[in-house]
Amino acid sequence: MSIRSRNKVSVSFSMSSMTDIVFLLLIFFIILSTLVSPFGAKVDLPTGKARTKEHPKISVTIRPDLSYNIDGQDVSKEMIEGILVKRKDEVDKPSIVLRVDKEVPTGETVGFLSIAKEYGFSVVIATKPK
Repeated sequence: MSIRSRNKVSVSFSMSSMTDIVFLLLIFFIILSTLVSPFGAKVDLPTGKARTKEHPKISVTIRPDLSYNIDGQDVSKEMIEGILVKRKDEVDKPSIVLRVDKEVPTGETVGFLSIAKEYGFSVVIATKPK
């Protein structure tokens, strides 16, 4: 008496579930990458309540040692005006997000703000939420 199974096991591999996982991971990383600011240098920001809906085009960071960082590149204080003039021509609405460490003297911040105003930039000062 021979007993045979009616169900046969398929040895083929289906890639559909693997592609679903890959696409879900891709979507996850795309959404995550929009939440991270790639141009900001690490500084200890002051706290504040104000919020803005504007997305500035240029990121400027002033560190406690009074070094400047524009869009991820370290620059000297003397080069700032030239870079801002060049960047103003590249964007249609010139705006800057200014990240200033708490330890930076107010005079340094005011000096940068006067340069930005001279060339027609609107400036948003970044803060930590309270």
